[in-house]
Amino acid sequence: MAHLGSRRGRVLALPVGLALTASLGFLPSGAASAAELSDVTAAVSTDGPQLSYVVNVEGGRWTAASVKKAIAAAGGEVVVSYDQIGVIVVRSKNPAFGDTIRKVRGVASAGATRTAPLKAAQDDSVGEGDQALTPAEVKAATAAATDEQDPLEPLQWDLPAIKADKAHQKTLGSKRVTVGIIDTGVDDTHPDLAPNFDAKASANCVSGKADTTPGSWRPNAGESDHGTHVAGTIGAAKNGIGVTGVAPGVKLAGIKVSTPDGFFYTEAVVCGFVWAAEHGIDVTNNSYYTDPWMFACKNDADQKALIEAVTRATRYAERRGTVNVAAAGNSKFDLAADSIVDNSSPNDTTPGDRVINPKECFDYPAQLPGVVTVSATGAKELKASYSNYGLGVIDVAAPGGDRTEYQTPDAPAVNGRILSTTVNGGYNYKAGTSMASPHVAGVLALLKSTHPHASPAALKALLYAQADKRACTNPYDIEGDGTVDAVCEGGKNKNGFYGAGIVDALDAVRR
Repeated sequence: MAHLGSRRGRVLALPVGLALTASLGFLPSGAASAAELSDVTAAVSTDGPQLSYVVNVEGGRWTAASVKKAIAAAGGEVVVSYDQIGVIVVRSKNPAFGDTIRKVRGVASAGATRTAPLKAAQDDSVGEGDQALTPAEVKAATAAATDEQDPLEPLQWDLPAIKADKAHQKTLGSKRVTVGIIDTGVDDTHPDLAPNFDAKASANCVSGKADTTPGSWRPNAGESDHGTHVAGTIGAAKNGIGVTGVAPGVKLAGIKVSTPDGFFYTEAVVCGFVWAAEHGIDVTNNSYYTDPWMFACKNDADQKALIEAVTRATRYAERRGTVNVAAAGNSKFDLAADSIVDNSSPNDTTPGDRVINPKECFDYPAQLPGVVTVSATGAKELKASYSNYGLGVIDVAAPGGDRTEYQTPDAPAVNGRILSTTVNGGYNYKAGTSMASPHVAGVLALLKSTHPHASPAALKALLYAQADKRACTNPYDIEGDGTVDAVCEGGKNKNGFYGAGIVDALDAVRR
């Protein structure tokens, strides 16, 4: 999920679902009375650090116009206004901006999207980091590859695990289907990604406002390759080069939402979903959680506003025909527990221990209504050691990889992680729920290819119905030290480790 990080896995690759208990949607046009500006101090302070805010508006466009006047009066500058969902992105140096604007008539909620200037973040791929593809592995894989396989496909144990290899004998997916990778950026110059990349559907949303400058969606030098790895899992071309994606015939779009330091802030995430909704994207993959809070709580004015803004954006995307998929997280948390200790928030200043109720505090977008929440499995089809879980939270499971010593794949594969594309034309291994989520996005792309007129709700219903049922695996001692590492609750048809089951790419291409 967001991040890049061992904190739990920011970019949830080892670097989130519960439904919200109350609707966070804004009122339809006309539902609120006409906005009236509350008194705003004539002289506002501008001596604080410049922070970004989201302001969620009730009612229609007239209300938004009125609120924008109040924003200016309170020392705020509008970056972009998403009037279609009632979310305004603002910057302000007024330390009292949030408290001031929340008192304005027509404002449903408002909050700062960060707590301090940025700090460096960690990459969160399985804990011990990514692993390189060795020359010996390349040689062995190439020798083992059949005429129907790309050269490195023998190392991709994850494809037969969801029957994607058999699905490819029927179809590679439709070029009319596009998957948006909302992530750290996609290196579309990679020879395995370039054939399927759609630049017109790609953008950079880091500021909260879409930038379509050519190449702006790519990771810059030194930035994370996370989004590029995710893209390869979804749709690396079957072209006689490197690896093969789950849906190697569909289109890919890069929607960059992370800062150079690897933070995924609310304004960028909102922009990403709105962009996807309005640019023909059928499926989005979200392998991150939204910073700086691993869990944002509704009883905090700032955090409540962040949840609401992203909820409005995901709902808008789904209404426009997009299915949203998200990684469940890499902290071994039971997301259905009565309480969780979050010791990593806020991650852009000094985090501290806090006990949260996961029914009131959400890892978003994964725990938002309508989002497909994905847990990770390893090469032995067991819940991955790091993967979050929870009965009623996890929708489906998919290969995310695990430490090879925990779940060793069958030969000729040699690494328990997921092999995919990296920047500069290379390949490497990663593990995390970040790697599981794109398998599900790929299967949904195959489903959309097979059923081009199906709604998001219909596609999700097919995904769940076709998943291969996987019963609870208790006792679960993944480390083999005699200690139970997690407890799976539920039955074979629906449980906390695997949800409705492990996704099935072959069923997805059967009419």
